[in-house]
Amino acid sequence: EVQMVESGGGMVQAGESLRLSCAASGFNFADYAIAWFRQDPGKEREGVSCISKSDDTTYYADSVKGRFTISRDNAKKTVYLQMNNLKPEDTAVYFCAASRPLDLERWLVVGGYEYRGQGTQVTVSS
Repeated sequence: EVQMVESGGGMVQAGESLRLSCAASGFNFADYAIAWFRQDPGKEREGVSCISKSDDTTYYADSVKGRFTISRDNAKKTVYLQMNNLKPEDTAVYFCAASRPLDLERWLVVGGYEYRGQGTQVTVSS
Protein backbone atom coordinates (compact mmCIF):
# COMPACT_ATOMS: atom_id res chain seq x y z
CA GLU A 1 0.00 0.00 0.00
CA VAL A 2 1.33 3.40 -1.00
CA GLN A 3 1.40 5.94 1.78
CA MET A 4 2.68 9.46 2.17
CA VAL A 5 2.13 10.79 5.66
CA GLU A 6 2.81 14.38 6.60
CA SER A 7 3.51 15.59 10.11
CA GLY A 8 4.81 18.66 11.87
CA GLY A 9 2.06 21.12 11.16
CA GLY A 10 0.58 23.30 13.83
CA MET A 11 -0.32 26.77 14.93
CA VAL A 12 2.44 29.33 15.35
CA GLN A 13 2.88 33.07 15.44
CA ALA A 14 4.39 35.10 12.65
CA GLY A 15 8.17 34.86 12.63
CA GLU A 16 8.29 31.40 14.14
CA SER A 17 9.37 28.16 12.49
CA LEU A 18 7.99 24.73 11.74
CA ARG A 19 9.49 21.64 10.20
CA LEU A 20 7.24 19.43 8.15
CA SER A 21 8.03 15.80 7.45
CA CYS A 22 6.67 13.50 4.79
CA ALA A 23 7.22 9.79 5.34
CA ALA A 24 6.68 7.59 2.29
CA SER A 25 6.19 3.87 1.89
CA GLY A 26 4.91 1.39 -0.65
CA PHE A 27 6.81 2.68 -3.68
CA ASN A 28 10.41 3.16 -4.75
CA PHE A 29 10.93 6.52 -3.09
CA ALA A 30 14.38 7.09 -4.56
CA ASP A 31 12.94 7.06 -8.09
CA TYR A 32 10.63 9.99 -7.46
CA ALA A 33 10.92 13.72 -7.18
CA ILE A 34 9.00 15.06 -4.20
CA ALA A 35 7.16 18.33 -3.87
CA TRP A 36 5.29 20.23 -1.23
CA PHE A 37 2.08 21.91 -2.28
CA ARG A 38 -0.27 23.98 -0.17
CA GLN A 39 -3.87 24.99 -0.41
CA ASP A 40 -5.99 27.32 1.63
CA PRO A 41 -9.78 27.35 1.22
CA GLY A 42 -10.77 29.89 -1.38
CA LYS A 43 -7.30 29.98 -2.92
CA GLU A 44 -5.66 28.03 -5.68
CA ARG A 45 -3.25 25.26 -4.88
CA GLU A 46 0.32 26.51 -4.85
CA GLY A 47 3.51 24.61 -5.45
CA VAL A 48 5.83 25.48 -2.58
CA SER A 49 9.01 23.54 -3.24
CA CYS A 50 10.29 20.43 -4.92
CA ILE A 51 13.42 18.31 -4.83
CA SER A 52 14.84 15.94 -7.39
CA LYS A 53 15.11 12.24 -6.73
CA SER A 54 18.87 12.51 -6.28
CA ASP A 55 18.66 15.50 -3.94
CA ASP A 56 20.79 17.69 -6.20
CA THR A 57 18.16 20.07 -7.51
CA THR A 58 15.59 22.11 -5.63
CA TYR A 59 13.07 24.76 -6.58
CA TYR A 60 11.00 27.15 -4.54
CA ALA A 61 8.02 29.37 -5.11
CA ASP A 62 9.00 33.03 -5.04
CA SER A 63 6.76 33.50 -2.02
CA VAL A 64 8.92 31.21 0.14
CA LYS A 65 12.43 31.68 -1.25
CA GLY A 66 14.92 32.42 1.46
CA ARG A 67 12.55 31.21 4.19
CA PHE A 68 11.83 27.56 3.36
CA THR A 69 14.30 24.73 2.76
CA ILE A 70 13.44 21.34 1.33
CA SER A 71 15.57 18.25 1.90
CA ARG A 72 15.24 14.51 1.65
CA ASP A 73 16.68 11.39 3.20
CA ASN A 74 16.27 8.51 0.77
CA ALA A 75 17.42 5.99 3.37
CA LYS A 76 14.54 7.05 5.60
CA LYS A 77 12.17 7.65 2.67
CA THR A 78 11.37 11.02 4.14
CA VAL A 79 11.25 14.57 2.84
CA TYR A 80 11.42 17.62 5.06
CA LEU A 81 10.33 21.20 4.69
CA GLN A 82 11.97 23.60 7.10
CA MET A 83 9.85 26.73 7.27
CA ASN A 84 11.36 29.78 8.93
CA ASN A 85 10.03 33.27 9.45
CA LEU A 86 6.49 32.11 8.86
CA LYS A 87 3.92 34.64 7.75
CA PRO A 88 0.12 34.64 8.04
CA GLU A 89 -0.09 34.14 4.29
CA ASP A 90 1.67 30.80 4.72
CA THR A 91 -1.46 29.46 6.41
CA ALA A 92 -2.70 26.46 4.44
CA VAL A 93 -2.90 22.70 4.32
CA TYR A 94 0.47 21.43 3.18
CA PHE A 95 0.74 18.11 1.41
CA CYS A 96 3.61 16.23 -0.13
CA ALA A 97 3.44 14.57 -3.52
CA ALA A 98 5.58 12.22 -5.57
CA SER A 99 6.04 12.28 -9.29
CA ARG A 100 8.53 11.70 -12.08
CA PRO A 101 8.28 14.98 -13.98
CA LEU A 102 10.29 15.77 -17.07
CA ASP A 103 10.58 19.38 -15.94
CA LEU A 104 11.01 19.70 -12.21
CA GLU A 105 10.51 23.46 -12.04
CA ARG A 106 7.42 23.38 -14.22
CA TRP A 107 5.97 20.68 -12.01
CA LEU A 108 5.59 23.21 -9.20
CA VAL A 109 3.45 25.35 -11.44
CA VAL A 110 1.27 22.81 -13.20
CA GLY A 111 1.00 20.28 -10.38
CA GLY A 112 -0.02 16.69 -10.87
CA TYR A 113 1.35 13.69 -9.06
CA GLU A 114 1.32 9.95 -8.87
CA TYR A 115 1.02 9.84 -5.11
CA ARG A 116 0.17 12.35 -2.43
CA GLY A 117 -0.47 12.60 1.27
CA GLN A 118 -3.55 13.87 3.07
CA GLY A 119 -1.87 17.01 4.30
CA THR A 120 -1.06 18.78 7.52
CA GLN A 121 -2.49 22.11 8.63
CA VAL A 122 -0.20 25.07 9.15
CA THR A 123 -1.74 28.13 10.75
CA VAL A 124 0.24 31.31 11.27
CA SER A 125 -1.23 34.09 13.34
CA SER A 126 -0.12 37.69 13.19
